[in-house]
Amino acid sequence: MKQKFAFTLAFFLCSLLSFAQQIQMPQASPSAKITQKVGLTDVTVDYSRPSMKDRKIFGELVPYGQVWRTGANGATVLSFSTDVLIDGKKIPAGQYALYSIPGKSEWTMILSKNIKLWGAIGYQQSDDIIRFKAQPSKLSKENETFEISFENMSDTGSDLSLKWDKTRVDFRVETEVDPLVMAQIKEFVIDGNSTDPSLLYSAASYYYTNSKDMNQAYTWINESVASDPKYWTMHLKAKIEAVLGKKTDAVETAEEAIDLAEEAGNQDYVGLNERLIKSLNPNYAIGIVK
Repeated sequence: MKQKFAFTLAFFLCSLLSFAQQIQMPQASPSAKITQKVGLTDVTVDYSRPSMKDRKIFGELVPYGQVWRTGANGATVLSFSTDVLIDGKKIPAGQYALYSIPGKSEWTMILSKNIKLWGAIGYQQSDDIIRFKAQPSKLSKENETFEISFENMSDTGSDLSLKWDKTRVDFRVETEVDPLVMAQIKEFVIDGNSTDPSLLYSAASYYYTNSKDMNQAYTWINESVASDPKYWTMHLKAKIEAVLGKKTDAVETAEEAIDLAEEAGNQDYVGLNERLIKSLNPNYAIGIVK
């Protein structure tokens, strides 16, 4: 009985050892995961990156007219932390598998609700949340390894760019920023009757940048600088005054901002205010006329 137990134990330990002694080798298509803040949304791409390895890619390794996993190994997964817009359609926050149907002159891009498949095996069109067209373009230089990247960023969106061999395909992901920001301004500044100079500055800055109610922006920035004047808040006040046609006030405010920026040793803001004054008063001579 003891011999049988010892044999069983030895077999069990050998089995564990065999599992532990796996040989580690480079992956043929290494996995990659990238996250980009687009507007106020976290967009994540989780995919595998195959390489050309002297193979012809599109039309052979990746046939035209067939559903492709858009990468290698498991499904390529896109994650959105908030709702987004793709090809004009609202896509709810969540995770989606990215498939595509490559063509010589046009691709069909697909987002599927089924993210559990190994590649495209078992893919069903009934799981699609969206299908849309994208136009491929030709690169001047080969991309040896398949790559997905974020390009042409703006405050509200980004292109998702697929590159492999000499082919590039882009599609746009847009996010809803304004409703989210305005809701925060309403909650913290308007309804909250905030006296926090940083919150008042942020609200005024958003209104200025997005050409909203400049009189309201002016009220907020005046309250901010009255409470805690900074060279950057004074600069914003000067810009808002300029938009409102208060040129004399804008020049005076910019001069105050220059003094504060010089005290803080920030030459960038010194230059910003000098250029603003110059745009309002072409006869302004730096360091002479104030």
